[in-house]
Amino acid sequence: MSLLCFEEVQHQPRRDHHKISGGFSRRARVGTGAPAPRSRAKLGSCRWPHQLWMRHAACCLAVFFPFAAVSSADVLKVTVNDAIQPVTAEYLGRALDLAAANHDQAVLIEINTPGGLVDSTREIIEKIIASPVPVIIYVTPSGSRAASAGFFILESADVAAMAPGTNTGAAHPVILGGKMDDVMKQKMENDAAALMRSVVAKRGRNVELAESAVRESKSFTDQEALDKKLIEYIAPSEQDLFHQLNGKSFKRFNGTTVTLSLKDKDQPFRDYRMTLKQRILSHLMDPNVAFILLAIGALALYAEFNHPGAVIPGTVGVVFILIAAFALNLLPVRFAAIAMIIGAFALFAAEAKFASHGVLTTGGIVLLTLGGLFLVDASIPEMRVHLATALAVSIPLGIITAFLMSIAVRARRNKVVTGEQGLIGEIGIAQTTLAPAGKVFVHGELWDAVSTVPVPAGGRIVVRQVDGLTLRVEPVAAARPVIA
Repeated sequence: MSLLCFEEVQHQPRRDHHKISGGFSRRARVGTGAPAPRSRAKLGSCRWPHQLWMRHAACCLAVFFPFAAVSSADVLKVTVNDAIQPVTAEYLGRALDLAAANHDQAVLIEINTPGGLVDSTREIIEKIIASPVPVIIYVTPSGSRAASAGFFILESADVAAMAPGTNTGAAHPVILGGKMDDVMKQKMENDAAALMRSVVAKRGRNVELAESAVRESKSFTDQEALDKKLIEYIAPSEQDLFHQLNGKSFKRFNGTTVTLSLKDKDQPFRDYRMTLKQRILSHLMDPNVAFILLAIGALALYAEFNHPGAVIPGTVGVVFILIAAFALNLLPVRFAAIAMIIGAFALFAAEAKFASHGVLTTGGIVLLTLGGLFLVDASIPEMRVHLATALAVSIPLGIITAFLMSIAVRARRNKVVTGEQGLIGEIGIAQTTLAPAGKVFVHGELWDAVSTVPVPAGGRIVVRQVDGLTLRVEPVAAARPVIA
């Protein structure tokens, strides 16, 4: 828009100048005979003065300079500081796609993870290998680790680096819930070892030692990993890592050779952070959070069943249970554990009905605790429900649900005190002689009544039946005994 306005301002004065000069020359020739001055530009001419070209060039540079700065070859920085799970795979996949779209020099993934899920790890490795932008994996800060699944991801990188005081390895596949049989154990080991060999061999690293981290759960310090060719660099900071990488060439997974041109200082890089949705999902993917949401949702539904029409507990219960179900759907959930949780609530309800003096409640608490512990079948403790969480949820929930159910059962057994049913059995006074019809005073109201036995005015009666707006009563003396 600036360029267009500039052209309009420059052209219009030139046309006016030409007309004025021409008119002046005609008057000069007629009046004085002086020669007409030459015009500086011809009408319709495509020639621009040198100054005008310079101004247009300056405008073009001003317009396109910001776009050139944005599209410069930067380094995209990604931080992974959690267990490897589906949200992590989505986050890294989108970061790699963005780097490819912007033609960045490289993607720097700073990682600190105890491990994670096998399926998510494989998905991340596939995306790293297929990335057109070189990927640098950097285990940082000091004291962190890239264990188990993190070791697989570290070895899949084009460039593997670690900060001093970090460690990696311990990549043996395991499952939760006891000892595996020999055949299944051998299958899992061979599958994981084959993945490690296929990745490490293409990167030119130590295949035999990398495989030992899978089969023998070996772990390595940063210096051991460098000496044994599991990584390429040890760097205390990003700037030092960029300094070491500057001008260095390396082979990519497809065999092509790439050389990075990085600045020793002030290398431009962009932080790629999780979106709000990904941050929320990352918290929900914590099995402890999912288990707590599930327990709160179930408790809220209990409250709604005990107080029909309250609406708020029912709404909260449905929302929490659906959110927990969504999170658990992305995790390796054991359906037997869900059955145990349902059985726990059944025992809580039975306690209120049969009054077992706490036996059924104790059984429900035990089932709910075990169901929480075995709910997620993950290979690392960070991806399981902790014992403290399971107990902190199970014991209060068991006590509260049993108490609520006992109140509800007790309320159902109580005599109805409202409506027509609330009048039956009530004692009243005959206002007129019932022979057999008359008026009676019951519950602070005057009713029409019919009695099978004559009742004098002022006599006491008991209501036996409500027939529309007429009460069928009997004298208290003739009333049938009520057995409690």
